[in-house]
Amino acid sequence: MANHEVDQSKRKFLIAATSVAGGVAAAAVAVPFVTSMMPSERAKAAGAPVEADISKIEPGSMITVEWRGKPVWIVNRSQAMLDALASHDDKLSDPKLEVTSQQPDYCVNPARAIKSNIMVLVGICTHLGCSPSPKLQTGADMGADWPGGFFCPCHGSKFDLAGRVFKGSPAPINLVVPPHKYISDSVLLIGADDKGVA
Repeated sequence: MANHEVDQSKRKFLIAATSVAGGVAAAAVAVPFVTSMMPSERAKAAGAPVEADISKIEPGSMITVEWRGKPVWIVNRSQAMLDALASHDDKLSDPKLEVTSQQPDYCVNPARAIKSNIMVLVGICTHLGCSPSPKLQTGADMGADWPGGFFCPCHGSKFDLAGRVFKGSPAPINLVVPPHKYISDSVLLIGADDKGVA
């Protein structure tokens, strides 16, 4: 058998082409694998933190976002709403926030908030898990002495604009303030905070 001279340039081309094809194939296999390790929309809804743009919430209005399958209310309280918070402490079951499990430590203050005007609450009644209706404005078809807040039509629980429960309501404790933090002045991250809570 005669020895044939090997064409080195052809060999280099074939090695390079094979390497490129192998790299493309490896990337094609890796992409679905890496993607499968990312949290799905279902997993995000089950507990992953959720971002909320609060830049367009006018004073006196609210938006609702979903976190862990629950509605989370974000209310931009006007100065009048904030001023009214201290006027009815004697009508509340837990005005001093002694049931500490209902809010993170950084929200144990009269506004139950990081920034006093922005309130963040889980919109689930602490009685039987219904979702109360927002009745944000004073009066708001609730009577002249209504300071604004939330009303659960299922059994009549009432909460003020800090989510604190009124005496005589079936709900035993205040609404939950979820862990949250500000990513910027206009973006709120619900479900995580700087304390490592998620």
